[in-house]
Amino acid sequence: MIPVDSIRTRIKGRVIEPGDPDYDDSRTVFVGGIDRRPSLIVRPADATDVVAAIGLARENGLELAVRSGGHSATGFGVTDGGLVIDLRDLREIAIDTREQTAWAGGGITAGDYTNAAHAYGLATGFGDTASVGVGGLTLGGGFGYLSRKFGLAIDELLAAEVVTADGVVLQVDGSSYPDLFWAIRGGGGNFGVVTRFKFRLEKVDTVFGGMLILPATPQVIESFVAEAARAPDELGTIANIMPAPPLPFVPAEHHGKLAILIQLVYAGVIAEGEKSVAPLRALGPIADMLRPMPYPQIYPPEDPNFRPMGANRVMFLDGIDRGRAETIVDHLEHFDAPFRVAQIRVLGGAIARVDAGATAYAHRSRPIMVNVTAAYTRAEDALRDRAWADDFRVALQKGTTGAYVNFLADDGLARIREAYPDPTWDRLKTIKQRYDPANIFRLNQNVPPSADPKTS
Repeated sequence: MIPVDSIRTRIKGRVIEPGDPDYDDSRTVFVGGIDRRPSLIVRPADATDVVAAIGLARENGLELAVRSGGHSATGFGVTDGGLVIDLRDLREIAIDTREQTAWAGGGITAGDYTNAAHAYGLATGFGDTASVGVGGLTLGGGFGYLSRKFGLAIDELLAAEVVTADGVVLQVDGSSYPDLFWAIRGGGGNFGVVTRFKFRLEKVDTVFGGMLILPATPQVIESFVAEAARAPDELGTIANIMPAPPLPFVPAEHHGKLAILIQLVYAGVIAEGEKSVAPLRALGPIADMLRPMPYPQIYPPEDPNFRPMGANRVMFLDGIDRGRAETIVDHLEHFDAPFRVAQIRVLGGAIARVDAGATAYAHRSRPIMVNVTAAYTRAEDALRDRAWADDFRVALQKGTTGAYVNFLADDGLARIREAYPDPTWDRLKTIKQRYDPANIFRLNQNVPPSADPKTS
């Protein structure tokens, strides 16, 4: 039995156990259909609390989960019967406007960080959803609307405070523990609990952006990808090809028909942004919501009770020609999941100008990432939707390889290996052996220690 009373004396933050009023809320993660019941949830007040929580897990033989924003596709932020380190109370941010840097707590969300930085006309690029935890997003790489201009979130990461498996608090950067600093930039949560991040801030205030909706024909899909790829680095796009929802600004005759819902941001001179999106507007928009806007408005409103269940598969592609565009349309049109989507992110720019070996994210040269998803409301539809997503990925990828670790679901070891090519994988395993030889941090897309004979 876990000595909860003595544990409370060792933790300055919250200790939550079954039966506490906020236990159910605290064990709930973003993805629906996950009903795990941890024995203990620790919401640390600082790094020393994290040290104590890791010690408690080891002393009591408890499986350890680490939660930042709780958006893991497989619910890695909660464990059944184990101990959860829930970082949500580590949300502080300290901005240095002179250096243009920010120290941010490991539990801060993308929305909170972005709003705080915007008060000074500054930003760091974090994804497309306000409630996503900066911690998990950054550790896997961190794509966002600003990535083509400034790089991934890991490219803006200058330093971090990391609590290792043996309970040591390390300050890591390019000169202090450079191996660990390399690993946490793309290697996921395999190497410790990051309690603070230091990011570079960029001058981003008013941007030109919003939503542009185009008809989803193979010709328009192919043309969109080509135009987005040749656009200036200041233009970032995320395109969702899906049945058009019945939004007020979508003409009724398009409701339920395939459309390309493009969220975009031009982070530069507004007039230049107008010019840059002209080729996209020339493709015949169904709806055009583009306008100058404060950068934080890129994040759409969210329903706090939304708990999606779905099957998703991610891949990198070297291009989308007419044949691949036809494959996208065919798979979306001939399936009946109420929500189904192929999301296209055109990459390149500053992402590709970083050497592939500089961080644990090694797919620098891949120009396109696609994530296909089918959401379901009934658990019995899960196998069917996963089969559709698997078939879609195989048909679209056409034998190419590569995956982004933050978008992997229950794909298995082979797909984790696609996220980390051999040189990166071998280096990560060596660093894992050095900092977590017992694989305490294993609730993730796991990189086992190099001594593990099953995966060496």
